[in-house]
Amino acid sequence: MTISTSPSKPVLSLGPVYYLWDGPKWRDFYFRIADEAPIAHVTIGEAVCSKRLHFIEPHVGEVIERLENAGKQVSLASLALVTLERESQLVRGLVRDSAHPIEVNDLSALHLLAGKPHSIGPLVNVYNGATARLLASRGAMSICLPPELPMTSVRGIIEESPGVAFEVFAFGRVPLAISARCAHARSKGLIKDNCQFICGEDPDGLTVETLDSQAFLALNGVQTMSHTCQALIQELPELAAAGVSRIRLSPQDCDMAAVARIFDDVIAGRCSPREAQADLGGVYPNRPFSNGFHHGQTGAAWISAEAS
Repeated sequence: MTISTSPSKPVLSLGPVYYLWDGPKWRDFYFRIADEAPIAHVTIGEAVCSKRLHFIEPHVGEVIERLENAGKQVSLASLALVTLERESQLVRGLVRDSAHPIEVNDLSALHLLAGKPHSIGPLVNVYNGATARLLASRGAMSICLPPELPMTSVRGIIEESPGVAFEVFAFGRVPLAISARCAHARSKGLIKDNCQFICGEDPDGLTVETLDSQAFLALNGVQTMSHTCQALIQELPELAAAGVSRIRLSPQDCDMAAVARIFDDVIAGRCSPREAQADLGGVYPNRPFSNGFHHGQTGAAWISAEAS
């Protein structure tokens, strides 16, 4: 797998769909990405809840074929939390049988992949250069850094890890935590073992409010996410200058092909970050944007280009 390491022009990548979308919607989403989005690398698969797998399994083969025919590189995501023997078997089978590189989202997959080319997803805590170098020595070809890292840490890790390709989570609700229990099901009077796939009713996550009725977080099955959507559109020049190889977009329930084109226009210099920010708000309305983590402040904060 060849990955661009040019500091001047990173490429776009697309992470896995974290939400429960039914099979046809999931398939058609990736078909459109294949046909219309200027994205170089796509990671597909179920990272959040193994119970959802049967929705997408019938469509994985045709999605991979469509993406690769469009010139996209494809990786397969591992589960972010393995708690059952059935899930252990799923991860072992994925590593054993896949003809595509695996994106590691949980450390339980690492010993199975030792010495084999793979990538590290943003759900694995890589907080310093020593960790990045260790993972690279074990076969990691690229590392998507955790979305809560400030730019000072991103720059330091890249400088301390020559030869490693790095990716930054630049668009999407931020994945904050994952649990063996399902708060999403519990919020609707159900339990995880009999959840009735209730999370499918919220294809962009279920907003959680404080006691003062302020939107605070979002539930996505067993996953907790930010209410805001991280959008590092005005930070793209800085990320490119630091040597970031790939800019990751995380699928939301909006026109992701249009989101990709907006980011690509900024990377290519066809549009200013300020103009692109306004365009992004039109594509994903009614969702506040944030970039606080990047600037070392509260994650939900929005720091304007002028203030930064």
